[in-house]
Amino acid sequence: MPSEREVLLQVRNLEVTFGKGRHKLKAVDDVSFDIYQGETFGLVGESGSGKTTIGRSIIRIYPTSNGTITFKGQRINGKIDKELDRQVVRGIQMIFQDPMASLNERAKVDYIVSEGLYSGDQRLNEAQRKEMVSKALTDVGLLPEFASRFPHEFSGGQRQRIGIARALIMQPQFIIADEPISALDVSIRAQVLNLLSELQKRHGLTYLFISHDLSVMRFICDRIAVIHKGKLVEMAETEMLFAHPLHPYTRALLSAVPMPDPIAERAKVLEVYDPGMHDYRVDKPQWVEIETEHYVLGNAKELDGYREVLAKRGQP
Repeated sequence: MPSEREVLLQVRNLEVTFGKGRHKLKAVDDVSFDIYQGETFGLVGESGSGKTTIGRSIIRIYPTSNGTITFKGQRINGKIDKELDRQVVRGIQMIFQDPMASLNERAKVDYIVSEGLYSGDQRLNEAQRKEMVSKALTDVGLLPEFASRFPHEFSGGQRQRIGIARALIMQPQFIIADEPISALDVSIRAQVLNLLSELQKRHGLTYLFISHDLSVMRFICDRIAVIHKGKLVEMAETEMLFAHPLHPYTRALLSAVPMPDPIAERAKVLEVYDPGMHDYRVDKPQWVEIETEHYVLGNAKELDGYREVLAKRGQP
């Protein structure tokens, strides 16, 4: 990814902690990355790794304990004024993992989709609001007349489309998609992914795509960052990461991706990641750009090993 591209969102040394005293838990530890305008940036890791916490910190659901989050050149974490808060609500939206739990069961689709318009500073009459709801539903492949129904009348895939319409109606520049297809049937997942890609092209959207599924990430993401227990361990362009993973945790995740060929699937060797393999007592790890746009976490000894791997890769 060329460095001259415009950075839409910048995260620097981000920390998020929960609890106090002996019960204090650092869920996100010194995380830094940039997301460029118009790209899909993937954040992948197993359950409990901190990826959803990062997404919710960006949209200001969770407070941060250290570091900065900058959107369009303005710091948006910590205490901000009301006008900037409104800009964040307009500019950043989120698609949640569970399409049933994130929709108000007692509200009609018309209200669910347009709820954000009521809290904004847009002065819309009823006709304008209904027109925006109809357009948002049409954009996600639903009929405008669905606005008069309740969430329980829809399938899981349709409910997720309603959630996407709710985000889209605010005309955001940046959307955080938190495991948007994990609760859906396999047959519906490709439809939702294709819809997200189509909307990105049509509206010039930028995505932070959060998932534990690397095969999905490969399909939709331009770059991927791998997170383990609150720390980024590797980040690279998608095909570079799949072709030349360096960190043992990344290699373990990739080795677990199912293969469509049953013979190859039976023959493959799973890698098991053991955090105890790292000796960071004296030689502390650093977040280093090991090659162009390819970052990895490691101490001096590990980084030398990664460089050797890269050097051998370049040999005929």
